[in-house]
Amino acid sequence: MITVKHTNELTPKELIEILKQRVAVFVVEQNCPYQEVDNDDFDDLHVCLIEDHHLKAYTRIIDKGDHITFGRVLVVKEYRKDDLGRKIVQATIDEIRRRFPNKPIQIQAQAYLQDFYASFGFQAISEVYLEDNIPHLDMLLENN
Repeated sequence: MITVKHTNELTPKELIEILKQRVAVFVVEQNCPYQEVDNDDFDDLHVCLIEDHHLKAYTRIIDKGDHITFGRVLVVKEYRKDDLGRKIVQATIDEIRRRFPNKPIQIQAQAYLQDFYASFGFQAISEVYLEDNIPHLDMLLENN
C-alpha cells in the first residue's frame, strides 16, 4: 500500500520509522555524515510503501516553486530484491503529476542510477558532481 502524507499528518511512530530508515541508509550504510534531517522535512510530502505494517520503501516530495523535486529514495535493506525501487519511484512520479500537473520534476540522482531514472523519462541536465562525496547529476522530467 502506498501512502502519501504531509509531515504534519504523520504520527510520531511513522515519522520516527521514516527518519530511522533514512539515517540507516544515507548516513550509516553509505558512510556519509551529513545533516540527513533538514528544513525541507517540515513541509514536504512523504511517500511510503507499507506492507504488513512495515515501511519497505520511501521518498519525499518537495515543491521548489518552479519545479518539484523528490529524493531520499530508499528501499529498506531486507526488501531490496523485490523491485520496490521502481514501484516507489513510479508512485512518486504519479503523485507529483496528480498534485502538480504543470510542473517539471528535477532531481539530484546518484550517478550510478542515471540509467534507472532515464527509464522513467528523466534526462541528464548536468555533468556529474560530488554531493557529500557521492557522484550525482541533475536530471529533469518535463511535463507530459
